[in-house]
Amino acid sequence: MSFTTEPTTGRNGVVPPRPAIGAMPESDRHGLVEYRVIRRSGSVTAFDPSKIEVALTKAFLAVEGASAAASRRIHETVDELAAEIVANLTRRPPIGASLHIEDIQDQVELALMRGGHHKVARAFVLYREARARERLARQGGAAPAAPRFSVRQADGSLVPLDEARLAHLLAEAADGLDGVDPDAILAETRRNLYDGISEDELTLAPIMAARTLIEAEPNYSRASARLLLHRLRREVLSGLAGRPEEASAADMAARYAPALSAAIAKGIAAGRVDPELARFDLDRLGAAIDATRDLDFDYLGLQTLVDRYVLHDAGVRFELPQIFFMRVAMGLALREIDREGMAIAFYERLSTFRFMCSTPTLFNAGTCHAQLSSCFLTTVPDDLGGIFKSVKDNALLAKFSGGIGNDWTPVRGLGAHIRGTNGESQGVVPFLKVANDTAIAVNQGGKRKGAVCAYLETWHIDIEEFLDLRKNTGDDRRRTHDMNTANWVPDLFMERVAADDSWTLFSPDETPDLHDLYGPAFKAAYEAYEAKAARGEMRIARTVRAVELWRRMLTMLFETGHPWITFKDPCNIRSPQRHRGVVHSSNLCTEITLNTAADEVAVCNLGSVNLAAHVGPDGLDHAELADTVRVGMRMLDNVIDINFYTIPEARRSNLNHRPVGLGLMGFADALARMRVPYACEAAVRFADESMEAIAYHAISASVELAAERGRYPSFDGSLWSKGVLPIDSVELLAEARGTLDIDRSTTLDWPALRERVTTIGMRNSNTMAIAPTATISNICGVSQSIEPIFQNLYVKSNMSGDFTVVNAALVHDLKARGLWDEVMAADLKYYDGSLGEIDRVPDDLKALYATAFEIDARWLIEAAARRQKWIDQAQSLNLYLAVPSGKALDALYRLAFERGLKTTYYLRARAATSVEKSTLKGTDGRLNAVAPSPVAAAPAPACVLDDPTCEACQ
Repeated sequence: MSFTTEPTTGRNGVVPPRPAIGAMPESDRHGLVEYRVIRRSGSVTAFDPSKIEVALTKAFLAVEGASAAASRRIHETVDELAAEIVANLTRRPPIGASLHIEDIQDQVELALMRGGHHKVARAFVLYREARARERLARQGGAAPAAPRFSVRQADGSLVPLDEARLAHLLAEAADGLDGVDPDAILAETRRNLYDGISEDELTLAPIMAARTLIEAEPNYSRASARLLLHRLRREVLSGLAGRPEEASAADMAARYAPALSAAIAKGIAAGRVDPELARFDLDRLGAAIDATRDLDFDYLGLQTLVDRYVLHDAGVRFELPQIFFMRVAMGLALREIDREGMAIAFYERLSTFRFMCSTPTLFNAGTCHAQLSSCFLTTVPDDLGGIFKSVKDNALLAKFSGGIGNDWTPVRGLGAHIRGTNGESQGVVPFLKVANDTAIAVNQGGKRKGAVCAYLETWHIDIEEFLDLRKNTGDDRRRTHDMNTANWVPDLFMERVAADDSWTLFSPDETPDLHDLYGPAFKAAYEAYEAKAARGEMRIARTVRAVELWRRMLTMLFETGHPWITFKDPCNIRSPQRHRGVVHSSNLCTEITLNTAADEVAVCNLGSVNLAAHVGPDGLDHAELADTVRVGMRMLDNVIDINFYTIPEARRSNLNHRPVGLGLMGFADALARMRVPYACEAAVRFADESMEAIAYHAISASVELAAERGRYPSFDGSLWSKGVLPIDSVELLAEARGTLDIDRSTTLDWPALRERVTTIGMRNSNTMAIAPTATISNICGVSQSIEPIFQNLYVKSNMSGDFTVVNAALVHDLKARGLWDEVMAADLKYYDGSLGEIDRVPDDLKALYATAFEIDARWLIEAAARRQKWIDQAQSLNLYLAVPSGKALDALYRLAFERGLKTTYYLRARAATSVEKSTLKGTDGRLNAVAPSPVAAAPAPACVLDDPTCEACQ
């Protein structure tokens, strides 16, 4: 066996110690032998972990002596440290199963320092320095000659390493990148070479070398990506040709067109690509590919694309990045009249990162199972058959990458009467446990875990047990550790909280109409049931103090990260489709607000505009943005007709209402390019301006599609048909509440657009929703969604590995002022990516690059409120608190309610751990610097693969 699985991370961000090496099972000790150690001479020996124990023991004995008591203590300490070091070394070896002797010694140093054994660590450092001087003296004071290596080819033969070719490859990777030194990459690469290295390992070694330099110069991320491209080109071109093939970046201008045709043929033969794609004019599409766009990736984005998106056959990839984008574009243009013309238009927006489709669309467009939709919302009925059908539907929807929101409110509560058996219900919780386990079982082909969020209204009798679902204590049979949860909160409850009044809990089998009511109608019915309960006429009812329940909701949110706080009334009062039913929940990431019913599963199709690609120093480029939104909306509308539906209720709903969710990403990057700090009124105004522009062009594009293709079937009777646009529906909410403190200003020609909507109609019932965009923003190399900067320097962990992330814009500004050096990099690590405590950084840069926990969370809500007035659905809004308190949480969520927000998402506080203070060089995060985490280190949701935010929708 081989130690290649990733151990659980401990509280301090360090992999917890394994059992002592000698106490390991024989199979585990045998697995360690599979690793090799590269000596300084370039020779290779088997990895012997016992030598680590010997070295540690000698170091401790040299410092602490050899008394009996000391020996016992040293033995125990060495066992723990050695196990920790081996675990860190074998998490993700730098190349295949090869470990460099210097890396091993670095890990020993780090383990000693982290364990607080500073005197021993100092002795070990001095010992290493002394040995280095001895080696140099033996060589007569001259640097050792570089060892010569042989490369083992696929047929087993050995050939000399082509040093000139390696140097040329590194020079090509560094070309045009400021601050990137190919010699530095070469020096680091040589440390990971050994005699007899395989061709595959040889292509990986420069990548691993370049990525260790990213923390000192962000452009090494681009260099790493170019080296990864070389490795990918070798794999893809060789596979397509059936013989070893290589090509440089310059060669791809001529190679891409034939590679596209070969990749489509390969995919069809493998059963992965829709045969209809072969009917396109592939010569025309191949000629439209721009090979230079391969160079726009950074390392995190390209590695993510390579690992999880490009298609493969039997583990061998047959798509290059531009083939991938063209295949997605072709898959979305299948039903266009001018298929080639539209495919090229779609390709242009995708490959330039101006617009990006959601993850399910990228996964499946143009394949044989084109499930392209992102989010599904269901209502679970109150009968056994319906409950288990809903669980089955979850599995079917999750199978092809859908994120799911379940409305569980109709299910009767604990103790409610069951007429069929004359027994008592066990409530909703046991069924939630089943849904939780189903989400784990269906992992979307290993691409990511099944992802589900359960919603429950605040008046449900089981609400208090619902709040406890994510706790790590209590009866585990009534816990759902992998499923997200969210409160669906009526306005009336918030009014009772404000008034410090009572709140009554009911079982929905006795109050069935409450589920479908909102606003004044809900209040009237609810108060009637309260009066009935006061007369003793309700079988199940319990009265609590509203403020106490609210505090418990916030306490659980603080302790476990769940349930999220979402608001029922604004979601329904402002819904364009309220003539066709009720919004009973949101989705997995709280940005979708669509109707559900017994015969309809709501479906939404997502994509995001890269706002950073549409701004310059002078602000927003409205013309460019309008073009991107117009094409993006067409792509999203096409999803509805092309889509593969796994259950009929989803197909019925999607074709009847045709909702889409156009969102945005790169908001923080856009602000930085305009030199606007996130925490200021100018940023709030830009949130308003940019969302108004997106809304205007999205609605206009839907009108254009309606003129070309027809209105959506359920248009008549909608708010759209009455000339009530999202900005107008703000007044409906204000009327229902009696007051609403929100800005209503506009700048564009809304009367003219309103007239077009009412006369021509809309192609889509819903047009906008801001999703988290965790993965697609990585691909595009921009900040996620509407998030502020998390940290300016940190290590990000996902399924593709650990990645050093440095804010390149900040480094550019620091360089311009002569402030970027090793000391600054070290300071950034020490202060967890924050500039606030670094005295020599000017205040204007501190404000411009303030991190999420340095920003007053009220700025996030104010900006979100300005966006919400334009959006017909909602937005995934994370809130950050550096020092959470009950008072702060209460004020924050009451402000969200008062500003008319429909939903909120995660509450995040500073993690208990922080970025590894030692150098990342040589480990690139394998020591597990911590990415953002929910409050109190709550476990990540089932859909999270890329911290800090959910990616199920994007």
